[in-house]
Amino acid sequence: MSPEGVKITHTASLFINGEWVAPSGGEIAVVSPNTEEVVARVAQASAADMDTAVAAARHAFDHGEWPRTDPARRGAMLAELGKRLEARAGELEAAWIAQIGGLPGMAKGVVASGHRHIADIAALGESFAWVEEVAGTTVDTAFIVREPVGVVAAIAPWNSPYMIMATKLAYSLVAGCTLVMKPAPETPLEAYIIAEEAEKVGFPPGVINLVPADREVADQLITNPAIDKVSFTGSTAVGKRIAQVCGARIARYSLELGGKSAAIIRDDYPTEEAAKLLGNTITMLSGQICAMLTRAIVPETRHDEIAEAIAKVMQGVTIGHSRDEGVQLGPLAMKRQLERVESYIEEGRKSADLVTGGQRPAHLNKGYFIEPTLFANVDNTSRIAQEEIFGPVLCLIPAKDDDDAIRIANESDYGLHGSVLTKDPKAAFAIARRVRTGTIAQNGMRTQPGMPFGGFKQSGIGREGGAEGLLPYVETKSILLDGAP
Repeated sequence: MSPEGVKITHTASLFINGEWVAPSGGEIAVVSPNTEEVVARVAQASAADMDTAVAAARHAFDHGEWPRTDPARRGAMLAELGKRLEARAGELEAAWIAQIGGLPGMAKGVVASGHRHIADIAALGESFAWVEEVAGTTVDTAFIVREPVGVVAAIAPWNSPYMIMATKLAYSLVAGCTLVMKPAPETPLEAYIIAEEAEKVGFPPGVINLVPADREVADQLITNPAIDKVSFTGSTAVGKRIAQVCGARIARYSLELGGKSAAIIRDDYPTEEAAKLLGNTITMLSGQICAMLTRAIVPETRHDEIAEAIAKVMQGVTIGHSRDEGVQLGPLAMKRQLERVESYIEEGRKSADLVTGGQRPAHLNKGYFIEPTLFANVDNTSRIAQEEIFGPVLCLIPAKDDDDAIRIANESDYGLHGSVLTKDPKAAFAIARRVRTGTIAQNGMRTQPGMPFGGFKQSGIGREGGAEGLLPYVETKSILLDGAP
């Protein structure tokens, strides 16, 4: 069963060792956050299914040709997969909208980003320094070679399932790894589309495997000793569990985790521009973006006027079903996410000033909707300022000056993204160098394709994007010879 506009042939099966096989674990029901109705059903892997998929990937890596295939050839096959997926862009967009209630306008950009990542990573098959000769001092000839890390568990979150899974898959394939794809149970459809097109490209059996599963079975994946590396994007809590499991057996892992990103507003930045930027940014995907700017650190002398201006923007936001005309804010992705956001709003009422929002929209009696919410005079040590809410909730925190704003921005367990709102690029650069975060941009939540993305502190370990993103998928070996090979 697939949503309207999505044509997946094998939703009742798992993809293991190059074949579509029946699961032993039942099925997963995908619920629309717009209507609370089931819009898709897919196979659910059991622990035994998971072990079978890992065994297939292990055999393909240890005994198959893929790790020893020329990197340029691996890149070419990946590029072919990317072109096939581009042809199904409309289905990928429809799947994303149906599963988590994203808006159509954003869907195009999210899916296009996945395509671009695949193309950029495929090009590394030829451009990356797989074998590098270096000058020897104790030997005649010396090489640095970079080889695949092994079997990868690729675990993607529900908020951007195609782009993130496509990135993990692309790095794995171009590196020569084999992998097991474990999509979030709320958003499994994109991984099915990837697997269907990969089958047509003709990757060797066991190189790509797909096993949708719940969280308990997913634990079976990361604890399996045949997994050499876990690539995970999701919550910091789960990331800590993965780090503990992998650390016990010195398995490799890369983690892109949560955020509580700060936007520092300088005195030279106009109030109305700041309000428009922050009030509209927080509505993107209903605030369910790890890099979301959720802490606005403002000059204390302008705090009240900025709060009033942001509230005005938020109060003008149109809330409704994802595909309805003119909608700017759709639903939260699932019931438990709505309950989470509501619990933080109640917590915020105790420690800060609720300026606007905080309620379910009166005109929507079904679906997981919440108004954009603004808290003012927020204490940076409070829970709403320190913990990731993952919803359209913005905290306004007063600061005395730039130094104080930087101090507040850095007083966080997270360090994923950030922004400096200023007309002065020199000041933006100076402040950016002092904020401990993986990415920081002038005037908005911005990223640059091809550049590394990841976090400081509890926002993660490792990077994705560019050649830096490939490094966690390879092992570096030194070869010392008495002569040229």
